[in-house]
Amino acid sequence: MNRFEYIRADSVAHAIQALAAPNSQALAGGTNLVDLLKYDVARPARVVDINHLPLRSIEETPDGGLKIGALVSNSDLAWDPRIVKRFPLLASAILAGASAQLRNAATTGGNLLQRTRCYYFYDPSTPCNKRQPGSGCSAIDGINRIHAILGTSDHCIAVHPSDMCVALAALDAIVHLEGPDGRRKLPFGDFHRLPEDRPQHDNTMQQGELITAVELPRSDFTESYTYLKVRDRLSYAFALVSVAAALRIDAGAIAEARLALGGVAHKPWRDRKVEDWLRGKVPDESTFAECAGSVLRHAKGHGQNDFKIELARRTIVRALRQAAACMPQDQADKVVR
Repeated sequence: MNRFEYIRADSVAHAIQALAAPNSQALAGGTNLVDLLKYDVARPARVVDINHLPLRSIEETPDGGLKIGALVSNSDLAWDPRIVKRFPLLASAILAGASAQLRNAATTGGNLLQRTRCYYFYDPSTPCNKRQPGSGCSAIDGINRIHAILGTSDHCIAVHPSDMCVALAALDAIVHLEGPDGRRKLPFGDFHRLPEDRPQHDNTMQQGELITAVELPRSDFTESYTYLKVRDRLSYAFALVSVAAALRIDAGAIAEARLALGGVAHKPWRDRKVEDWLRGKVPDESTFAECAGSVLRHAKGHGQNDFKIELARRTIVRALRQAAACMPQDQADKVVR
């Protein structure tokens, strides 16, 4: 067991000061960090407990959106009446993830910071560029059935595991950060990063920074939306492919579209060019099929995960069909229409 210093932060300023030290990690719900500690994957010199910070509220914003504190639990967020009414896509995505027990503990900020999903990353006995840069990627020529088909590099093909983050990407969320250099806001699409030649870095946070909130701008996607998650079993499983789809249809044509994918890349995958292309198109099978083909035009399998390309294509089409019909996926019975 790795020995580490434990600090309980009593203010945001105290947490930032403590996290500024090298090899420090924040502890909130612990649903991911504790596993990483047990597997000897994470070996922090300092763990900073932020659970006593005043970051558990959901506040209205002037533009009609919501500002969600970093310590709001996934369960509280999914069942908050304002989220259910105004951002149902987010509520649906959260309920598709993990189990009720884990959602009670997991936090908003922690969800963004989940480490990528890969068998070899969680096994310290194998080479992994995320754990030890330069050691190699065991997944590329190994067991890679669950791995990425978009945005990969020769250094890493791991996937981001979050369901909630896929919906946040589609909803144009904004991440509020505070650190030694002050406060800043980051568009959600700029928070996570692709592996490129530095797969050890999952996101663009700076040393000592703390997520304080996630902001949701006002959204009109309250009817024509869905979160569709395809997985090996119906409960408590990571996505092989997931799709957050939202449409605004006016006079029989698509006026605005949002489309984000999970389970296919190192970060939630969103193609804004394809969203722009959808504007003005008729929401029918032909349009949805062409859209799926465009999203996956650069997709690449690595042997065992080749099937994901076709699976992603079908899932995109089905998700857009559900959204256009105003028939969102039911996360209770999980029967895919």
